[in-house]
Amino acid sequence: MRYLILLLCFGFVFTSHAQDKKVVFQFKIQEEIGPAAWRTTQKAVDEAERLKADYILIHMNTYGGMVDAADSIRTKLLNAKPIVIVFIDNNAASAGALISIACDSIYMRKSASIGAATVVNQTGEVVPDKYQSYMRATMRATAESTGRDPKIAEAMVDPAVYIEGIIDSGKVLTFTSSEALRHGFSNGTAENIHEALALAGVKNYTVVKQQITALDRLINFLISPAVSGILILVIMGGIYFELQTPGVGFPLLAAVTAAVLYFAPLYLEGLAANWEILVFAAGLILLGIEIFVIPGFGVAGIAGIAAILTGLIFSLLQNDGFDLQMTGSVEIFTALTTVLIPFTVLIIFLLLYGDKLLQSGPFRRLVLQDVQDAAAGYVVATQNQYLGRKAQAVTPLRPTGRIQLEGKHHEARAESGFIEAGTEVEVVGQERFELIVRKS
Repeated sequence: MRYLILLLCFGFVFTSHAQDKKVVFQFKIQEEIGPAAWRTTQKAVDEAERLKADYILIHMNTYGGMVDAADSIRTKLLNAKPIVIVFIDNNAASAGALISIACDSIYMRKSASIGAATVVNQTGEVVPDKYQSYMRATMRATAESTGRDPKIAEAMVDPAVYIEGIIDSGKVLTFTSSEALRHGFSNGTAENIHEALALAGVKNYTVVKQQITALDRLINFLISPAVSGILILVIMGGIYFELQTPGVGFPLLAAVTAAVLYFAPLYLEGLAANWEILVFAAGLILLGIEIFVIPGFGVAGIAGIAAILTGLIFSLLQNDGFDLQMTGSVEIFTALTTVLIPFTVLIIFLLLYGDKLLQSGPFRRLVLQDVQDAAAGYVVATQNQYLGRKAQAVTPLRPTGRIQLEGKHHEARAESGFIEAGTEVEVVGQERFELIVRKS
């Protein structure tokens, strides 16, 4: 009986001890702050709350990144139910500093640093003050929310801020680990996550690490702005080259594949809605009607391009139809630049070099290269027999189309640029079955 009582007491103590064990959910931010980091954080916080974790521990080492993604991450952390701890392994620069300040506790390795949150563009140049003003206010508000000095947070953005004994005017503030601890901006110095947890007073705990699947890695890769920009180039370039060549071939396949890779991860993440994909598809149909059915370039073509761009841009935003109240100005600006910059670059490139690409290099394989000569029984026009003749464009030449010459229709290609239907042209050369023309 005595042994039975002892066993029951031991079991009670063991059970109580196990129930007191804290759950720490750990994930990493060790890449450039962007859509992938925001997605990782969103999934981590949701998983931690589902598990009813007591703490969230971020293992951080980043040089910063996109302001809109950092703002989304800091908002998610500020609203998280578990206590949020960040261990800065080496760097928490720029956007990383904003995310760190949003955490309840900051612990830094001896060699780590935090700060330098001035907003810059992709070339490293400081952007106009309206963007700096937004970042200053965001840093102040975040510091106030977590009980840190808002003026120190602002000094990490604005070189004009002077704080006696901390930073001189004209310099952007960056703290070492000892400086951050001395001025109350960090909670301690640790060499690993276990030391950080010990300093935070977390002793009896179990760590649950975020599991990143192969699908997660693929989606994170595809939603990065650089990859999205490349996919947009492939989509628009594939459409252009398919319109310049007969039949359904490789350019169309490349465009469709790029469109699937662009929209699929956004659809899975709840960004791209059905209507946005349908608007994109309707744009392609309108553009096809403009090219093959309606002469000239008018309403259908303009509406098609507008619909394509609308579908691409809105799929990147947190929106309800055309209601953008859930989306900030920074997110809208990022979506616009992600889509419009590669689109504009492609248009300029095709206007300058589009007609030459199909005649040389690897793109020659996209068009028929077989020659039907007289020796094989074919009747062909004599080279340069129409040189200098005047004709009229029957269809738009973009750059290929048809012209009417001496009462007969001929395949023709504009020497440069586009030529509208009805324009008088002059034959300046001939390549195989195509007459080369320019405006007369």
